[in-house]
Amino acid sequence: MIKIAPSMLSADFARLGEQIEEISRAGSDYVHVDVMDGHFVPNISFGASVMKSLNKLESAPYDVHLMIENPDQYLEDFVTDKTEFICVHQEACTHLSRTIQHIKSCGVKAGVALNPATPVVILEEVLSDVDMILIMSVNPGFGGQSLIPSTLNKIRRLDSLRKQEGFKYEIEIDGGVNLNTIADVSASGVDIMVAGSAVFKADDLGAHVKELRAAAEAVRK
Repeated sequence: MIKIAPSMLSADFARLGEQIEEISRAGSDYVHVDVMDGHFVPNISFGASVMKSLNKLESAPYDVHLMIENPDQYLEDFVTDKTEFICVHQEACTHLSRTIQHIKSCGVKAGVALNPATPVVILEEVLSDVDMILIMSVNPGFGGQSLIPSTLNKIRRLDSLRKQEGFKYEIEIDGGVNLNTIADVSASGVDIMVAGSAVFKADDLGAHVKELRAAAEAVRK
C-alpha cells in the first residue's frame, strides 16, 4: 500500500497542531519533518523543539529528514517515541556507514537521502543496511517546486535492485508530488510519497490526503 507523508514545512505554523491532527485523522502514514540549517540547503526551517511540541497530539509517526551539515551531532535530539525514521543526506555525511549505525543505535530506522544530481550507485555499499532511501525529486531547500522527471529513473533503479538482491529498504520521494504527477510517481515503484504544498494548500487537508492515496493506488491495480 502506498504511504502518504505530508511535509509540515508547508503547514500554516499558526495552526500547526490543528493541521497535524487533521492530516493524521485522515490516515496520513507519517508526518514528514523537514529540518533545514541554512548551510546544507539555502533555507532555515525549524529544530527538534518544534517537532517535539507535537508529541502531546494524536499525530502520525515522524519521518525526520535532516537537511543539515554534521547530522551526527544532532541525531539524538530528534529521537522520540513517535520517531520512526531519521534520514540524513549522503552528501552531508563523511562516514555514511557510521552515521547509519548511529541512527539505528538510537532505536529508530535509518534513511539516506540523495539530491537530484547524486547517482544511486554511490549507495551501493550501504543498500543492505538502510531501512529507507529518499529520492529528492527537486533540489532541496524550498517547498512548492516542480518535480524533476529524470529522478523517477532513480526510483525505478532502486526498485529493480531490491527485487534482484532481496534488499528490504523502502523508497520515498520528496518534491513536486501532486495530483498531476502522482500517476507517474506511483508507477515508478515508490513506497512513501511526501506531499507538502499539495496537501497543506488544499481547502480540505484530510480530503486531499485521501484523494492523493486513491490516485496513487489506482495506478497499482
